Amino acid sequence: MSTSHPRRNAVAFALITTAALALTACGSGTPATAPAGAAGKDGAAQGALPTEDVVAGVRKNEAAAKLLPADVRERGSFTLAASVGSPPSSAYLPDGRTVVGLDADFAAAVAKALGLEVKREVAGFEAILPALGSGKYDVGTGNFGVTEERRKTIDFVTYVNDGQGFAARADSALAAVTDLSQLCGLKVATGAGTTFERTLEQNKGRCAAAGKPAYEVNVYNEPGAVWMSLQQGRSDVVMSTINGIRYAVTQQPGTKFLNEYRRLDVGFAFKKGTPLAPAFQAAVNGLKADGTYDRILRKWGVSASAIPASRISPPEIPAPKK
Repeated sequence: MSTSHPRRNAVAFALITTAALALTACGSGTPATAPAGAAGKDGAAQGALPTEDVVAGVRKNEAAAKLLPADVRERGSFTLAASVGSPPSSAYLPDGRTVVGLDADFAAAVAKALGLEVKREVAGFEAILPALGSGKYDVGTGNFGVTEERRKTIDFVTYVNDGQGFAARADSALAAVTDLSQLCGLKVATGAGTTFERTLEQNKGRCAAAGKPAYEVNVYNEPGAVWMSLQQGRSDVVMSTINGIRYAVTQQPGTKFLNEYRRLDVGFAFKKGTPLAPAFQAAVNGLKADGTYDRILRKWGVSASAIPASRISPPEIPAPKK
């Protein structure tokens, strides 16, 4: 993915997913609606990406802006590397250029609160964290979960809580995956360079310990390819973000959401030791205080992902023991 064109990939994702959804005549071409149980109540109607501007009224947070480094205040902007994957975190509108989603709204709201301009560049998911370390960008978004491994080289400012979940075809005998040994003998599709891939690879030995055949991890660079593998029977299970799966199954015929496996805090990502973190944290907490935070979550149908307060690089939420 780091060697391919992000916008072209997103268009390809839309085409792949459109093919998978052809029988339902879904107009959006992406798994982009309110989560199961939320359509018509939270976020957009089924089949459409919400376009309501919920950050237009954000005013500058003078206290937060004072925490910015002098050089950032002087240039009046920050560079943002954004991974565009699938709703509700991030997606393209049908024009193939406009990036929308939870990440985009939070970035825009924080920028307004800090009195800064966002200079966004779309980048591959697995390329963003290394690029932050090299100083190429100031901040990255891509539904980056806070893990102990990442905290060694990356600072985070949290804004939501998401995590890891599973989906399967509707005819699957699986009702939930509460123990990874339930995956033994199955083929699991997931995204490259993600916490999902890491979790699956680190726990493969559980099958041998249980005297069962190992599960196979099928890794893809594009979200559309993950779901296509499930639809075509090349994979039995999908492991991805909780919110992303809830969106996707409302658009993917013959699929079902299985369960949440674990929760992770999600945040803006920065180079380790960044002086930007306190200002971003204060800005997010200011958005919680003025109601913008809740409006963004409601727009994308993910109110259950609210956090009590933004934190800087909190400890990783422990994984299930099973």
